[in-house]
Order: sequence, then structure tokens, then C-alpha cells
Amino acid sequence: MIRKARIEDIGQVQKLINQFAGQELMLPRSLSNLYESVRDFWVYELNNRIVGCCALHITWKGLVEIRSLAVNRRYQGKGIGRQLINAAIAEAKQIGAESVFTLTYIPEYFKKSGFRRVSKDKLPHKIWAECINCPKFPDCKEVALVKKL
Repeated sequence: MIRKARIEDIGQVQKLINQFAGQELMLPRSLSNLYESVRDFWVYELNNRIVGCCALHITWKGLVEIRSLAVNRRYQGKGIGRQLINAAIAEAKQIGAESVFTLTYIPEYFKKSGFRRVSKDKLPHKIWAECINCPKFPDCKEVALVKKL
């Protein structure tokens, strides 16, 4: 079942995200950052266990970002990631966003949900304020994708 994350979910969310981060498939998230952004997260819960997560972060006027999409490997290929993206997009529309973007190492996955690749320099400069603190900056290999709502 998909639902908004709760404080007690954060430990499982961090473990899920950082498993993939340890494989260089996504960026790691600290507990502090996750607790501060708990309201951004959607989770997929199965048998009292978080098996998927996705965050929707407001970035700028009319622009939101999908972050930290992760699904436990055992449950991949079952549509959980797509359901999490759809929940985030529905919320983005509800709050009045005009576009949603993501920075990802797996652009083909997001293209299946209607995202299109764009040059990173097409995104507002405010986005890069967080990138400066990333250990991969400035040699980040993430690809930028956008979807108009």
C-alpha cells in the first residue's frame, strides 16, 4: 500500500536508499536530512515493511523534484516504482506544480513515465545550491529529466 511516510519509517527508508547509494546507483541520505524531509516522502508498505520510497521536493515556483526513488530488489518489476512516481505526480498537480524533474542515473526508467531528457543548465540555478554540498560535485553523472504537468 502507498501512503505518506511517517517519522517511524525513516530508519527503513534510509536503509533502502543507502543500499542503492552504496552501489553508486543513487545519492545517500543522512538520517537528519530524511527526518527534516519526512513530509516529502511517499512509501510503499508491504507486511509492515517499507519496500519502496519516493520523495517530492518543492524546488521553485511551479517546479518540483522527484528524489530518492528506491524499491527493494526483491520487489522490483512489480510496478511499485511506477505507483510511487504516480503518487508524487498526483501530489505535484494537487499543489499546483507545472513541471516535475528528476536527476537520475537511470533515465530510461523515468522516460517510461513520460519524462524527457533536458540539459542540466535548463534547470533553475537554485537547484544547484544543494549540489554544491554533494561529494560528486562537480563531476556528477546524473541525467536531468523533466515532465510537464
